[in-house]
Amino acid sequence: MCGRFAASSRPEDLVDLFGVEFWDPGETLDPNWNVAPTNSAFVVLERLAKHEPRAVRQLRALRWGLVPQWSGSAETAVKMINARADTVHEKPAYRQAFASRRCILPVDGYYEWQRVPGARGKARKRPFFVSRADGAPLALAGLYEFWRDRTVPADHPRAWLVTFAVVTTEAEELLAPIHERMPLFLDAGSWDAWLDPGADDPEELRGLLIPPPPGALLATPVSPAVGSIRNNGPELVEPYTEVETTLF
Repeated sequence: MCGRFAASSRPEDLVDLFGVEFWDPGETLDPNWNVAPTNSAFVVLERLAKHEPRAVRQLRALRWGLVPQWSGSAETAVKMINARADTVHEKPAYRQAFASRRCILPVDGYYEWQRVPGARGKARKRPFFVSRADGAPLALAGLYEFWRDRTVPADHPRAWLVTFAVVTTEAEELLAPIHERMPLFLDAGSWDAWLDPGADDPEELRGLLIPPPPGALLATPVSPAVGSIRNNGPELVEPYTEVETTLF
């Protein structure tokens, strides 16, 4: 689940919303209404910075699809876009990142596909765009990781790859008919605790991964055009009504 999302907020707006202290204006991304695995997106994280005695909240452009430090190849990224909230603290691929490298992924919303009956008894997938009912950005819980590419020298621009994954949970009752799982988004009151790299108590951290109450999210049918990564634009998140046609 959550194999695509939309992220069109201006970085300046994200800086204000999340209280970001450091953002490099040279690190820019175009608005993207059809973000797919291995694409880059802005995430909010906290890390110790040079000449600073404390962690600094940053806005960074990272690649979607986590590559564990111990992985021999970056190809695992496509398969590791999501991490289950119930096992993220114990799975070898995610537990180190869960312990100290947590982030927030701000998105307009995400896409989900519902299996419905199709022609001649074959199932087909109908896309929905899931967003906050109040129109605010979704602050998805995420993890990030550093991976060293040993095939290039240490001073090579591609020597280090920084990637992230989205934490998922069981879908709330209104979304369950579309898909049984959903990304887990955090309320503003949990942002500081989730981002704090010094917080390392697994049980306290897991306590932050609370599914939202029913009704917080809105699922809107959207065009099948979102199924192709070649399509990208604000029209992808607009409501779409299917028109049945009869061939004579």
